[in-house]
Amino acid sequence: MPRRLLLWDVVTLDGYFEGREKWDLAFHETAWGPELEAFSLEQAEEVRVLLFGRVTYEGMAAYWANAEGPIADFMNGVPKVVFSRTLAEADWANTRLVRSEAVDEVRRLKAIEGEGDLFVFGSADLCDSLLGAGLVDEVRLGLVPVVLGHGTPFFKPRPTPVTLEHLGTRQLGPGCTLLRYRPVAADPV
Repeated sequence: MPRRLLLWDVVTLDGYFEGREKWDLAFHETAWGPELEAFSLEQAEEVRVLLFGRVTYEGMAAYWANAEGPIADFMNGVPKVVFSRTLAEADWANTRLVRSEAVDEVRRLKAIEGEGDLFVFGSADLCDSLLGAGLVDEVRLGLVPVVLGHGTPFFKPRPTPVTLEHLGTRQLGPGCTLLRYRPVAADPV
């Protein structure tokens, strides 16, 4: 069976995954709690490779490389791929730097049989290109009951809509609702 590609991010009600500044994630404090932590560890059991764009990779590496605990152990131990044409090196544990087209490399990685699922955490631009190429098997959003009114949107403007089928909803404490979707097909313009 080919690998699945899953996207995961925490977003506000108005669709932002970060505030006005890069790494402005203060709204995550509303979401974080025992339920979201348990889900993060549960989800880690599915992950065999994490995929990142450069900006998310740099932020995640800076935070997790020195963090402690079960999630840090997972983040530091799991194999990672970072896509960047400008990054000089990728020195976070178990990371491979790919300078070629992300879509081509992800297509190749998905074709490897029996190796487990690929996940993208954050990396909205990477997610956009993979979604547009029809490579995404599932979108998981942690919806936080906050309206920021500004920031960086998770979903980018696109030339054609992507239709999603709802797979399920799960409450992860009072500050986060998990929404799961499967892309069905790109709608004609």
